[in-house]
Amino acid sequence: MRNKEISIFRRIDWITVCIYLALVLIGWFNIFAAVYNEEASMITDMTEKYGKQMIWIITAFALATVILLIDSKMYFTFSYFFYAFVIGLLLVVYALAPEVNGARAWLEIGSFRLQAGEFAKLATSLAVAHYMSRYGVKITQFKNWIMVAIIMLIPMAIIILQNDTGTALVFSAFMLMFYREGMPGWILGVAVYMVLLFSFSVIFAFSSVAVAIAILSIIVFILFAKYQKLPTKYSILVALAFALPWAIIRFFNLQLPAYAAYLAAMALLFIPAMVYIYKKRSTILFYLYFIALGSFAFSYSVEYVFHNVLGEHQRSRLYVFFGMKSDPLGLEFNVNQSKIAIGSGDFFGKGFLNGTQTKNNFVPEQSTDFIFCTIGEEWGFVGATVVIALFIALFLRILFLAERQRSRFSRIYGYLVVSILFFHFMVNVGMTIGIMPVIGIPLPFFSYGGSSLWSFTMLVFIFLKLDADRDLLIQ
Repeated sequence: MRNKEISIFRRIDWITVCIYLALVLIGWFNIFAAVYNEEASMITDMTEKYGKQMIWIITAFALATVILLIDSKMYFTFSYFFYAFVIGLLLVVYALAPEVNGARAWLEIGSFRLQAGEFAKLATSLAVAHYMSRYGVKITQFKNWIMVAIIMLIPMAIIILQNDTGTALVFSAFMLMFYREGMPGWILGVAVYMVLLFSFSVIFAFSSVAVAIAILSIIVFILFAKYQKLPTKYSILVALAFALPWAIIRFFNLQLPAYAAYLAAMALLFIPAMVYIYKKRSTILFYLYFIALGSFAFSYSVEYVFHNVLGEHQRSRLYVFFGMKSDPLGLEFNVNQSKIAIGSGDFFGKGFLNGTQTKNNFVPEQSTDFIFCTIGEEWGFVGATVVIALFIALFLRILFLAERQRSRFSRIYGYLVVSILFFHFMVNVGMTIGIMPVIGIPLPFFSYGGSSLWSFTMLVFIFLKLDADRDLLIQ
């Protein structure tokens, strides 16, 4: 047993461990700076957040050690059991947890608070990696897409019910792993297109978006016709199918919904399109037709949900993010103060514990969601660059380790780890400088809190254990 313990600590990737330790310790000192209290000036003072964070760090290190000593095959064997346990925990939290800041995401046991959603990312990663590493499973097959989607959507749905949308959105980062495992590039393109369509559907009236979709559909079909060397008449007929219903509605001044012309055009094209698809076996045209129809349905649903389902506060957040509304003393206050703090740090920063924005508590949630502005203010451009470089080094190192795995389970899990960490990093830093919406997710290893630190530590060290045993074919 002693030799086995020595062996695992020799095989572990110490470069990743050192980067992890650097991030955790720098994060701890920045929590100290963010909530510094002159009356409790010791960083180990248990009455302050920085003292409590020290306990979380010590327990995280202990947890990492235990993870490295467990047989790596256990993470594959019990992945579904852990997933089921976390789903059950999410349901318990939803049923029993008190509401905190509008969300029911924390289970309170005395003074101890646990955010189950943080561990859902880990459990779902293990479950997805387990399923996708089975023999014959390919992400390009529809039935496998459905199974993976179910595994992801169950925790996402419960977390959304808890009103913790930020944590639920992290699961969208799994797309990066799917792309690595053979997902066609066009699916990623469609995902980007849907994000853009969502944005336009919020900013502009549905009638304008419907016209834009119609014009885009005509342009795409013309390019398709040119690629397939179809006669020009086909492109003219498609253009007329879109133009005629709109012209008739306008000419007769018919009191019809804005989407009537678009639906009429798609109906006119349905039979000719299906006949052509059947005769020519054209899967491309099949996808184009239903993407066009789906674009219309998606845009309409966004407008409906935006005006009839979302609360006023949620609509206001989107208005502010898209620049349609200004609220400098309300919804924009956190971001504006964060940008002021980061900008005031200049090149070298104001120095440790010398941040005026920080000391005067101008930035709310500065030890959690907006911890990065402490780095920018006190350490300046240089300090922020060092922190960003450490994160990038961690991402690249995990990608390197993932690519050298013999086990498909280990490789897939490694890509999920880097996807989750990158999403958190990108969105959190983006929030503090005003280029991402404020959705309330922590900066890995920096933000105050035990649940997030434990979950990120478990994510990384389970992968390091799998890498240390990469000569074993786990699955």
